[in-house]
Order: sequence, then structure tokens, then C-alpha cells
Amino acid sequence: MNVHQAKTQLSRLIDDAHAGETIVLAKAGKPWARLMPLEAPAPQRLPGRLRRLGPLSQPDALLEPMPPDQLADWEASPVIPAPALP
Repeated sequence: MNVHQAKTQLSRLIDDAHAGETIVLAKAGKPWARLMPLEAPAPQRLPGRLRRLGPLSQPDALLEPMPPDQLADWEASPVIPAPALP
């Protein structure tokens, strides 16, 4: 879409971009700029949001080592990336 046309339809183009469409603006028939939706903001961290659930029943359990079978399952899970080979 040429810049002149975009000026007259800017409100609609913004709505289209917000809906997920990417609009290429042209100047003198050549692509000049891109109007596209913003990325969704990262969720905000809310310290203390679990406080309403009360204190942990066994806080020392967080510091105990995992049993070998659970540790093996954890290390085999895709949560931990495999080390890069040289």
C-alpha cells in the first residue's frame, strides 16, 4: 500500500496489524516500511503471589537431594538441554 493511501486509512491499518496482519508500506512503488503487530508482553513476575496458600508444609524438603531414580528422570527430560558436543 502506498504511503498516501495509508495516511487516509491509518486507523483501519492499525486495527488490521493488531489482528495479526503485516502491512507493507511503499514509497514511489518500492517497499519502504512494515506495519505489524507487537509481540505480546512477557508476563509480569509477581513476588509473593503464592503467599495466600500459606507456608510450605516441609520447607527443608527443598534442600534434600533427589532420589536417584527421580534425578535420572529429571536429567533425561527435555527441560534440561543436552550439552553441546565439541
